[in-house]
Amino acid sequence: MPLALLALAIGAFGIGTTEFVIMGVLPEVAGDFGVSIPTAGLLVTGYALGVVIGAPIMTALGTKVSRKRMLMLLMGLFVVGNLLSAVAPAFGLMLVGRIVASLAHGAFFGIGSVVAAELVAPEKKAGAIAMMFSGLTIANVIGVPLGTLIGQSAGWRVTFAGVAALGVIGLLGIVKLVPEMPKPEGVHLRHELAAFKNVQVLLAMAMTVLGFGGVFAAITYISPMMTHVTGFADTSVTWLLVLFGLGMVGGNLIGGRFADRALMPMLYVSLGGLAVVLALFTLTAHNKSLAALTIALIGALGFATVPPLQKRVLDQAHGAPTLASAVNIGAFNLGNALSAWLGGLVIAGGLGYTAPNWVGAVLSAAALVLAVISAALERRAVATVATVSVPVEQRTTVHH
Repeated sequence: MPLALLALAIGAFGIGTTEFVIMGVLPEVAGDFGVSIPTAGLLVTGYALGVVIGAPIMTALGTKVSRKRMLMLLMGLFVVGNLLSAVAPAFGLMLVGRIVASLAHGAFFGIGSVVAAELVAPEKKAGAIAMMFSGLTIANVIGVPLGTLIGQSAGWRVTFAGVAALGVIGLLGIVKLVPEMPKPEGVHLRHELAAFKNVQVLLAMAMTVLGFGGVFAAITYISPMMTHVTGFADTSVTWLLVLFGLGMVGGNLIGGRFADRALMPMLYVSLGGLAVVLALFTLTAHNKSLAALTIALIGALGFATVPPLQKRVLDQAHGAPTLASAVNIGAFNLGNALSAWLGGLVIAGGLGYTAPNWVGAVLSAAALVLAVISAALERRAVATVATVSVPVEQRTTVHH
């Protein structure tokens, strides 16, 4: 794998840390600003919606410059947003900081996925994408637990200042290691938008929204769930997030390996398993050992869907993949926003801190249904093309 993938992984590490660390310090942020846990959950929803909105806008703006230059600009925006979050005097301003940082997220992973795929041979594309996303998953093993620990001991503002510093390191890595890759000639925004006429691209994005949304339904409220229901101490949340991150690392690598071999079967297994595990989490949340195991499985099964879903979009949007790739990253975060909001609703409705797990199970099961439909449509299209390509005389049977 090219060394440039390391630079992309470093940027992904910083972005992954800021995206997920808010879950570990959510009670502290809520307490400092005097808001409820569901209200503080808007910091998750707001970030996710910012990714959804920022992905197409920033990618469209990036069609005018080289991909390396755009990746550098995006990391600069990420640094500014996290610094604003670190110094915000009021909840509303912190929400603005989260949204500013989120505007870089979708376009970074979207453009980064295209760059990663172009750096390797065709049969290694999903593996290269997984390598870049490994920065995001490793952030959940190192960056998020460390940020949570710092937030609980030195204050959450120090956590976000540290995340801004990670962004600076990521920026320097891109400057040093990523080669200059001019934008392809003849590819314009209108050409990129044409990919969205493909029903398979839209189905893949819908799978992304529902499938990964299932993960966030449970993980957004993991801190209050584990402390109020399971009986873990506040300090234990850090190590539970390490387990989640380890699961993500393993799931991402497995998903990348098998997506290059059998993409749709990989999706069936990961989405089906995720739906079952999330449903069981409602029960296992009442036992410390089982809860810890379940959290690791959610991370593994959830992130096993990422490389195949991203590769499916790139494959179906061939010829103009950049915008579709970025929008699919937005789709991951639209799922995050939807599930965080729905999870907050069921908690606020008095159904308890384990209720979001059922929300996640239903979302993931719906994604599995879409995967089956997508594969069926693809088989029908292939059969139709094969039939049309056969000469008429070979398709005519004379009965005596």
